[in-house]
Amino acid sequence: MASGEQNQKNSQPTIVSPTAIPAGEQRLFTLSEFRRELGVPLILAKKLIVWGEVEAEWALDGTLRITTTELLAAKELVMHPRRKLRLFLRALGPGLVTGASDDDPGGIGTYSSVGARFGLAIIWMALWLLPVMLAVQEACARIGIVTNRGLADVLRQHYAKQVVTVATLLLIVANIANIGADLGAMAAVTQMSTGLNFYFSAVVFALIILLLEVFVKYHTYVKFLKWLTVSLFAYVITGFIVHPAWGEVFNFALLPHVENSQAYVFAMIAVFGTTISPYLFFWQTSEEVEEGKLVHAKCDPCTVHDRMGKMRNDVGIGMLFANIAFFFIVLTTTQVFFKNGIYDIGSAEEAALALRPLAGDYAYLLFSLGIIGTGLLGIPVLAGSGAYALSEVLKWREGLELKLSRAKGFYAVIAFSILVGLLLNFLGINPISALYWSAFLNGVIALPLLFLIMIAGDNKKIMGDETHPIWVRIFGWLAIFFMTMALLTMLFMKVIF
Repeated sequence: MASGEQNQKNSQPTIVSPTAIPAGEQRLFTLSEFRRELGVPLILAKKLIVWGEVEAEWALDGTLRITTTELLAAKELVMHPRRKLRLFLRALGPGLVTGASDDDPGGIGTYSSVGARFGLAIIWMALWLLPVMLAVQEACARIGIVTNRGLADVLRQHYAKQVVTVATLLLIVANIANIGADLGAMAAVTQMSTGLNFYFSAVVFALIILLLEVFVKYHTYVKFLKWLTVSLFAYVITGFIVHPAWGEVFNFALLPHVENSQAYVFAMIAVFGTTISPYLFFWQTSEEVEEGKLVHAKCDPCTVHDRMGKMRNDVGIGMLFANIAFFFIVLTTTQVFFKNGIYDIGSAEEAALALRPLAGDYAYLLFSLGIIGTGLLGIPVLAGSGAYALSEVLKWREGLELKLSRAKGFYAVIAFSILVGLLLNFLGINPISALYWSAFLNGVIALPLLFLIMIAGDNKKIMGDETHPIWVRIFGWLAIFFMTMALLTMLFMKVIF
């Protein structure tokens, strides 16, 4: 349990003394029972122990046991709704950041474009892709937890190094394109809202992100990243304000409506690429390794099984958050653009109008904050995932917890990715179009990487007894099958038409 001085410092309630409860009335609770008695998610129950707020003992069978005294103290700690929410948000980790970074400017631009062009015809992917996203991110997270190594390192050691090297280079290329598109969108909305020069804004954003990622440690930076996800709720609020026909919305959301056109198939691949992006695979795996370093520094021993439970809650919340944003961005742009005969979004100014029903004349400002916030969230993940992958392939020191002097190659890849992405904006490419095309490129590159991940996660030499659960196998391979069919259909249409 935390000391009295620490509790006083943190303004926590006074912890109940063990002598306050007669020994005969003491009971030992399992972690699951403790969670149910508190009425909190498993991830928060576990974190209360890791943080030292609650004292637990390890039983002979390897499970945690919490006394009645500790339970009462924990109940007092979480009895206030605001404090409970604050603790829960603090408990969330890599899964939330991964899910939220999925809705970077690239995601917002892609979803806005397909909503304007196809209306509700593509909104079904928000629901149907959710189990696939959960399966893929869990597969990546499991590899990181079990092996305590990044994805590229695992693949390099067990499969052809040349294949992994090519996949890593393709990942970095896709990430650079995505970074460039994100920086362009951030600069465009800044110019739109403040009048600042586009190129000046792009340079400033690139330098800010680079300095933060290089000089601020992960455990500090991740707290900052989580709060940037709030900006996406503007689309959820707007989705209700525009009063859609909810019967029609749920009809399109539950039943797939596929159109026989190249543009529609292209849009499907772009949506797949922006929701199940290659950089998320590497980031999720590597950040579970980073998270493991922090957890083991505070809680020893921590079993793989315990971390799996925490990870599943964390990933589930992150992916659900990403798909809710996807759903409401498509819904909002359908109501504002598609149903008013506006089928193409050619600029940041036009995309900002989707929020006019909520913000009125301040729609530009709200949209700008959303793009800038999610860009600050997404670009470090893009650059960091490529740096992790290449460092693992080349056996460099890597990790956002390391200082620049100890991981020069790792941080050089981050700097290279951000600066080259910045330079792409001096080629005069339309930011909204760049976002759409970079999402399509991510979708193409995701396919071979998904194949390697599914194979590796079922390899007992790598995973031991922690191979893919059945549901991960089903949805992981379904993702590969449908993505392959979409790409083949796209190629077939190109040849025929």
